[in-house]
Amino acid sequence: MSVIIPTYNAGPAFDGLLGLLQSQTLTPHEIIVVDSSSSDGTAERARRAGARVFTILQSEFDHGGTRNYAVSLAAGDIYVFMTQDALPDNEFLLQELVRPFQDGKISCVYARQLARPEANVLERLSRGFNYPEQSSTKDKTDIPRLGIKTFFCSNVCAAIRKDVFMEVGRFPEPVIFNEDLFFAAKCILQGYTVAYAAEARVVHSHDYTLIQQFRRFFDNGVSMRNNDWVFQYSAVGKEGSRLVRTQLSELHRQRKWHWMPRLFAESAAKLLGYQLGKRYRSLPNGLCVRFSMHRKIWDKLNAESGVKGKGMSV
Repeated sequence: MSVIIPTYNAGPAFDGLLGLLQSQTLTPHEIIVVDSSSSDGTAERARRAGARVFTILQSEFDHGGTRNYAVSLAAGDIYVFMTQDALPDNEFLLQELVRPFQDGKISCVYARQLARPEANVLERLSRGFNYPEQSSTKDKTDIPRLGIKTFFCSNVCAAIRKDVFMEVGRFPEPVIFNEDLFFAAKCILQGYTVAYAAEARVVHSHDYTLIQQFRRFFDNGVSMRNNDWVFQYSAVGKEGSRLVRTQLSELHRQRKWHWMPRLFAESAAKLLGYQLGKRYRSLPNGLCVRFSMHRKIWDKLNAESGVKGKGMSV
C-alpha cells in the first residue's frame, strides 16, 4: 500500500498526520509526498518522518496530474490518496479503508469525513449529509435514482486498486476540480463498484468564506462543463437542494434560526459560482482566473491549450 499526499505549506500539523499514518494497525509500505515548493518546511518535515518526498513547482500542480505523477513513483498495489489537512480519527483507518476490497468488483473506497470540533453548524450538517453513519456501495444500477451522486467519491481519503487505476486511465489531467468524481464515474460506467466505508474515518472540514465558496463552486462548474459525459447525469437527484432542505430542517429543529441567513447566503454564493463556471467560455480569461480558487492551474491549462484572451478549452 502506497499513501500519496500532495502538499503545499502544510504547517506543523502535518507532523501529526504523518505520525498517525505510521501508527496504523495496517502499516503503509510507503508514504509519498509531492510538495509544491512549500516555503514553510513541509518537505523537510516529511523527510524527517521517513516519507519519500518529491518537489514540483507551484505552477506544475494539477489535481489529477500531480497525483498521477505520484502513482508513477509508487510501489504499492493499493493507492491511498489523502490531503494534507485530513487526520485519521483512529489507528484503524487504513485497515477499514481497504477492507471492502475483499469484493473483487470494488474499484475504489472512500472514507467518512467528520467535522473538526471547531466547525460551525452548517459545516457539520454538510459533513453529516455527505458522509452518513452507514457504509454503502454504488454501481450503474444506482444512476437512475442518484444521478451524478452515484459518482461521488472524495480523495480527501480514498483507496484505489492499482490494476483498476491503470485500466480505466488514471485521473484526468489537466483538471481544475472533481478528479476523484470523474475517476469514480469511469469505474462505475465500466462496470465496477465504488464503496463508502463509514468505519474508515478522518477528521476534515473547512471554514470557507462566502467568496471561497463562490470560487470553489466556480471551479466545480468549469470542471463539469469540460466533462459533459458526466455533466449529463446532473439533472437527476438534485443533491444540492436536498442538502439545503436538510440543513434548514435541522437548524429549525435545533432552534438555531440565526444561522439561516448564513445558509441562504452560502447557497446563493455556491449557485452563482457554479452557474458562472458552467458558462466560463463566455467570460474573459482574466475574470475566470479571478473567480477561481485554483489560479495556478489556469496558468497551466491555458499554456497547454494555447488559449489567449478567453477561458480555457480542454
